Amino acid sequence: MNESIDPRALFTLSYGVYILSTGYEGKYNGQIINALMQLTGDPICVAACLHKNNYTTELVEKSGRFSVSVLEDSVPLQFIGIFGFRCGREFDKFKECSYEVREEGLPLVVDYSLAGIEAKVLSVQDVFTHKLFVGRVEKAVLLKEGYPLTYANYHRVKKGKSPANAPSAIFNKVK
Repeated sequence: MNESIDPRALFTLSYGVYILSTGYEGKYNGQIINALMQLTGDPICVAACLHKNNYTTELVEKSGRFSVSVLEDSVPLQFIGIFGFRCGREFDKFKECSYEVREEGLPLVVDYSLAGIEAKVLSVQDVFTHKLFVGRVEKAVLLKEGYPLTYANYHRVKKGKSPANAPSAIFNKVK
């Protein structure tokens, strides 16, 4: 990494912790992400960033759709680990949680989730090691009231780490 970049400065940016999921030809997969943001208000569009090598990325590209589960701050670290540190090519993550399959065939994790968002991919942009998916929100549902988990609390309170493929893996050095 460039020596003129202090990862502590980047750690001051606000992030949430989410599960981004998709389904394609009867296969479901999802992963923990923190790189998600709303881009526009009318129509409502969001952007999500996924590592090029991840199985979820492959399935989102094939399906052209994704769902996002907004995790609550009380989610156990072990639950995050199901979607954050295991590859869906060898392990069915959805056997480990409660989820709903939405009208468009998208799985939505409901365990420890405050809200669910469904989007149709409008564009994909290569960004070095990652792909940025811009999606138009087609549905959004509030599952329950509560406080969302921030990425800062994931690190500071839960003492969580970032997988090597995460854009925020450099934060593992900030302690």
